[in-house]
Amino acid sequence: MRSETITKTQKTKLMRKFFIGAMMLLSTTGALAWQGEVTIETPNTQLLLTAWEGGDLRQSFYGEKSATLQQLRDAGDDLSFEALPAFGSVGANHVPALQVQHMDGDQNLEMQVTDYQKLDGGRAVTHIFTMQDKVMPVTVKLFYKAYKNVDIIETWTEISHQEKKAITLKRYDSGHLVVRQGDVWITHLHGTWAAESEITQEPLTAGMKTIRNSDGIHNSQLDAPEMMLSLDGKPQELAGRTIGLALCWSGNYELRVNTMSHREHHVYAGIDPTAAHYVLDPKQTFETPHLAMAYSNEGMSGVSRIFHRWARTEGMLHRGMQTGDILLNSWEGIYLDITEEKIINMMDDIAALGGELFVMDDGWFGDKYPRKVDNSSLGDWVVDKQKLPNGIKALTDAAKQRKLKFGIWIEPEMTNTVSELYEQHPDWVLQRPGRDLRKGRGGTQVVLDMTNPKVQDFAFSVLDNLMTEYPEIAYIKWDANASIENYGSNYLPLAKQSNIYVDYYRGLLSVLQRIRAKYPDLVIQDCASGGGRANYGLLPYYDEFWVSDNTDALQRVYMQYGTSLFFPANAMACHINHVPYWNTGKRIIPVKFRCDVAMSGRLGIELQPKDMSDEERQQCTTCFADYKQLRNTVQTGDLYRLISPYDDKGIASILYANEQKSQAVLFVYKIRNFYDMLIPRVRLAGLDADKTYTLTERNVRIGEKPCALDGKQFTGRFLMDVGLEVPLWEDYASRVFELKTK
Repeated sequence: MRSETITKTQKTKLMRKFFIGAMMLLSTTGALAWQGEVTIETPNTQLLLTAWEGGDLRQSFYGEKSATLQQLRDAGDDLSFEALPAFGSVGANHVPALQVQHMDGDQNLEMQVTDYQKLDGGRAVTHIFTMQDKVMPVTVKLFYKAYKNVDIIETWTEISHQEKKAITLKRYDSGHLVVRQGDVWITHLHGTWAAESEITQEPLTAGMKTIRNSDGIHNSQLDAPEMMLSLDGKPQELAGRTIGLALCWSGNYELRVNTMSHREHHVYAGIDPTAAHYVLDPKQTFETPHLAMAYSNEGMSGVSRIFHRWARTEGMLHRGMQTGDILLNSWEGIYLDITEEKIINMMDDIAALGGELFVMDDGWFGDKYPRKVDNSSLGDWVVDKQKLPNGIKALTDAAKQRKLKFGIWIEPEMTNTVSELYEQHPDWVLQRPGRDLRKGRGGTQVVLDMTNPKVQDFAFSVLDNLMTEYPEIAYIKWDANASIENYGSNYLPLAKQSNIYVDYYRGLLSVLQRIRAKYPDLVIQDCASGGGRANYGLLPYYDEFWVSDNTDALQRVYMQYGTSLFFPANAMACHINHVPYWNTGKRIIPVKFRCDVAMSGRLGIELQPKDMSDEERQQCTTCFADYKQLRNTVQTGDLYRLISPYDDKGIASILYANEQKSQAVLFVYKIRNFYDMLIPRVRLAGLDADKTYTLTERNVRIGEKPCALDGKQFTGRFLMDVGLEVPLWEDYASRVFELKTK
C-alpha cells in the first residue's frame, strides 16, 4: 500500500510540473498578454473590473455611470477585491465563493486570468474571463452578461477540469459583489405556506447575514432567493441608491452578506452546498445558476421596475408582454369532488360573469385508485370515468360552446405510494436505500427521481399525452406539493449521491425545455403548494405563478406587495375568494375589496359561483368588465409602490403606468379602521408632470355612485407633488382609479 501511495503522489507532482510548465510557455508566447480595465455597461449602470497578466480578476465598483477607476482611486474610495474569491487564494478571514477538492485531496485554488472575450449578442454584451489554477488543470470561466435595453447584469461561472479523476465542488457560488460599508439596509422576503413573501427590512451589521433554503422543491416559500440592498439608510420606495439581486435557480440556495471590516460588505449568491458537494468528472463542465443584478437611484420601486422590464423582455421568453385571461379555478369551489355536471355548471357561471377561461383542478384522474382524497392516484394520469363519463373531450367541447378556454391541473413530479405508477416503478422515487420511506401530503406522497432520464420522459409524457389527445387545452396548472424528504437516488451512482439536489433541477429543466420546444404558446402556471416556486429559475418556462394558497384579500395586500419587489403583475396569479375564508376565521371582507385586490395582478376567481350572493355576482361582473379595460396597463405597465402596508399608516397604495404615461391605474386599500383615523394623502408617481389626467373610478361598489374624485382633472405635477385625498370611510374600503390623458 505504501509504495502504491508514493507512486500516486509522484504522478501528481509530475502532472503539476507539466501544467506549470505549460502555463509558463503560454505566458512567454503571449497568450496571457491581455491585461487592463473592463467596464461592463447597461444603459444607466456599470460594473468596473481589472485584470492583469498572471493576476486575479478584481472588482472595484457597481452603480451609476458616474465614476472611473482613476476617479475612485483619486477619491480614496477604490475598493478592489477578488471578483470570485477562491479558497486558497484569499486571506483566512475572507469567505470564498469557490472551493474545490482536487483528486489528490488538495482544496486550494489560485486563479489567474488567462483570457478575456467580449461577445456582442445583439440584445446583450457578454464578457467572459477565463481563469486557470496555477498548479492544477482547473479552469473557471466567469461571465457577465450586460443587457442593452434594461439595467440588468447577469453573472455566472463555468467550471471544468482536466484532472484524471473527478474533483468535488464544495462551494460554487454564482457571483460575488462588494458594496462599500455605510448605512446599508437589506430587504428580503420570508414566510411560510399560506403566508408567503412577507417583507423584512434591517440594517446590515457586523458579521454574516445568511438567507438560505433547503426544502429541495419549494425554494421561495420560507425565504426567497432575492434581496435588495439600500445604500442610503432605511429603504425608500421612490428614492435612494438600491441594488437588487435575484438568483435564477429553483433549488436549494444560499445568499450571504459578510460584513467583516469597517469598509465593505461582501455579497455572495449561489447553490446551497449543504449535502450538495458536486462530483464533477473530467472534461465535464458545470454551469452555475445565473445571478441577476440591478441598480437604481429611484429606490426599491426603481429596482422592481428594472426586474419587471427584464422579466417581460428577456426572462419570460416571448410571452412576457402578454396579458392573462380572467379565469375560474375549480379548487376552492369543489376541491376533489369533481363531476361532469359540476364542472359544466361552473363553466356556465364564469361565462355569465364575463370570464374567459375555466381550469379544472385536482381530482379528475385515477383508474384502479380513483382520486377521491389526496392520498392516492398521483402518477396515474388517466380520466376517472366515474366522475367524467364522457371524458375530457366533453369538457373542452362545453367550454368552446360557452366561448371559454379550458385548462387542467397536473402534478408530474410526484406520485403516491397508493398508485399504479408506484406499483410498477417503485425505483422511480427518491428514496434512502435501507431506510423507511418518508411520505408527505396524505401520508403517501413522494417525489419522483428527476435525475433519471426515464422519469424525465414520463414527466414530459404527462403533459404531452394530454395535449396530443386534447389539443383544445389552453392552460396547464403544474403543481408540486412535496418537499424532498428522501435523500437518495436509485439512478445516480453511490459516488454521486451528493449531486441529487442539483441534478434534480437539471432534469426538470430538461423536461421544461422539451415542453416549450413543442408547445411554445401553451399557457402554464407554476404552482408549488402555493408560492413555493416564485423564482427566476423557472419563470422562463411558465407564464404565471400562484402567489399563495391563501387568497384572503387582506393578507394578499401584504403578500402581493412583497412579491412585486421582483416579479411583474402579469406573472402573479391573484384570485377573488369566498368569505368567511378557511384560514382567517369569521372575518368578512366585502366583495368590492376582494375584487380590487385581485385586480392588481393577473385576475381570476377561486370559489363556487353558485354560492355567490347577488351582490357578489354583480360586483364581479363589473370588476371583470372594468379589468378588461385596465389589464394591459396593470399587467405590463411600470409599477410605483406608493404607500406600503408595512409602514403602519392604515392604508396601502400602488400605481401602474403605461410606457407612454397616457394611462395609469391607482389602487388604494384601507387595511385598518379606527374612528377619526388619519388617512394619509396619496401622492402619485410615474406620471407626466406636464400632462393633464382625468380620473375615472372603476369597479364602483354596487349600489353606490362614484366618489367625488370621479371625472376630476389634475396635472401630473399636482398629482405627484400634492396628491389626492382618497375617500376611505368604511372598514375595508378600497378604490380603483383609471387616469387618462386628454
